[in-house]
Amino acid sequence: MLEQVIAVETMARFLINVVAMLILVFGLYYHRYRDKELVTAASLFNVFAFGVLTVLSSVEFSLAAGFGLFAILALFTLRSEQISKVEITYFFGAIAIAVICSIQGTELAFVGVVVSLVLIGAWLLDHPRILQSADGVKITLDKIDPHALSDRSAMQADLSKRLGVEVMSYQITALDYINDMARINVFFRKT
Repeated sequence: MLEQVIAVETMARFLINVVAMLILVFGLYYHRYRDKELVTAASLFNVFAFGVLTVLSSVEFSLAAGFGLFAILALFTLRSEQISKVEITYFFGAIAIAVICSIQGTELAFVGVVVSLVLIGAWLLDHPRILQSADGVKITLDKIDPHALSDRSAMQADLSKRLGVEVMSYQITALDYINDMARINVFFRKT
């Protein structure tokens, strides 16, 4: 009888987790940014994290083992390509939902409220009407401009002219003087 109650509660937690993850990753992130790769990664990571954390929360699990788990997760970031702040935030949100839903000992109503607050916060804080942000693009220039580092306003004007948009800011991510190339993240508004 106890096993059936645990199974039903675990399924309810998984259902809350999946619905919340779908809203966050597909309803908010994909709808706004159209990044299929991150959507797939965050969705699968959410499901995997839910499974692992559900098992770990039902057995004796030391604090040291928890730190070890996070150390392993940190290795993924060291071995992966760089992702934007928005991408990492939504990815962390998918993991946070899995953690919130999988921890045993919390009431389902409380889990539902906390997950709802996470989703409302994500919807509100990343809403296009709240923070009208610039669009972004990663570009590679096959020639390093002489004013790339010395004169930000000249570089910003040059990028605006080249791209035909109002460049709000830019970030140089790599300079390769051997091949005379520059990689730049450009944030812009359409004029």
